[in-house]
Amino acid sequence: MGGNRIVVYKEPGVVTVEDHDMPKLEVPEDVARATGMSREAPHGVILRNVTTNICGSDQHMVRGRTTAPPGQTLGHEITGEIIEKGADVQFLDIGDIVTVPFNIACGRCRNCREQNTGVCLNVNPARAGSAYGYVDMGGWEGGQADFVMVPFADFNLIKIPDREKAMEKILDLTMLSDIFPTGYHGAVTAGVTTGSTVYVAGAGPVGLAAAYSAYLLGAAVVVVGDLNKERLEQARSFGCETVDISQDATLVEQVEQVLGAPEVDCAVDAVGFEASGHGGGEAPATVLNDIMTVTRAAGKLGIPGLYVTGDPGAGDPDAQEGTLKVRLGLGWAKSHSFTTGQCPVLRYNRNLMMAILHDKAHIADAVNATVISLDDAPRGYQEFDRGAARKYVIDPHGATGSAA
Repeated sequence: MGGNRIVVYKEPGVVTVEDHDMPKLEVPEDVARATGMSREAPHGVILRNVTTNICGSDQHMVRGRTTAPPGQTLGHEITGEIIEKGADVQFLDIGDIVTVPFNIACGRCRNCREQNTGVCLNVNPARAGSAYGYVDMGGWEGGQADFVMVPFADFNLIKIPDREKAMEKILDLTMLSDIFPTGYHGAVTAGVTTGSTVYVAGAGPVGLAAAYSAYLLGAAVVVVGDLNKERLEQARSFGCETVDISQDATLVEQVEQVLGAPEVDCAVDAVGFEASGHGGGEAPATVLNDIMTVTRAAGKLGIPGLYVTGDPGAGDPDAQEGTLKVRLGLGWAKSHSFTTGQCPVLRYNRNLMMAILHDKAHIADAVNATVISLDDAPRGYQEFDRGAARKYVIDPHGATGSAA
């Protein structure tokens, strides 16, 4: 039977909204077979999605820059209402509004117990770590949909305690599933603290979230670099300094013009492997090399930007396998510390939720949250791919009352 509309990748540049069966309280067959887990998921819940966002990571798949097959369902940024729960769900109830970390985590393995939920060992037969609606992440159905199944619900989900306030602040709270914690993680792992000078590479939604988070952590100056003038303007809207990396001046020269010094205390790479060089051509290692160049000796680099092991659309054979020309010797000589990998969302999202609920964080304004309907998701993907300075929030059921 049908009943669940869901966004599906069809071919490079093309997504559609298709009718699928309603989700069941079951884990993917491959996961169950590989781990010895039962397919039945009494630990899971079914959510009626309130909001579900388009992410830059989704765009990598839709551009054909991963090994995602046609038919891959999409979406890992989810906020929803519980409409069904399994018998083993003890601490959540039908009707609860919950935020869903994009990481799928069992809560039982060594990594989960150590708060490294981005690399759970039990939910993806291919490698550590899993997510909804993403290539090579275990076959879990995507969340850009009317409904979605969430496993290990007591561990993964956080109830938003006040339903009325949840809906009042839903455009901020929807960012808790990924980009706000991911940006915050980038800033934390870069060592941002009171008085820091920070360079953030990339003014897309994660870069904007990282810059906003740097100010929450006490940064004195945040410099954001990008090629897109509209996105740079969005960064300036909440107090960032900006540099246009398409200019002839080097990044170091532009940072010195802003700060009076040719270096920053720390830096965040919020671009990832689809980076562009100064001439506008693709240069997948350029951001990593730039942040090493502009960061002081003994500084830290947070790298939430996505890097992949398989990029069939890359311009050279090495990059197609994720092998990049990174100046590691420079980072070594400067005693830099690097932090890579998926953000472990559960490490941060409760505290960030409290900051939102108590009016200490307004992340939706910082990333220019823009609501669209589920049927308009293909348009949202197209506009985002063209560089729109917006964070597209899909509202499948008209819950926000503000779809464009």
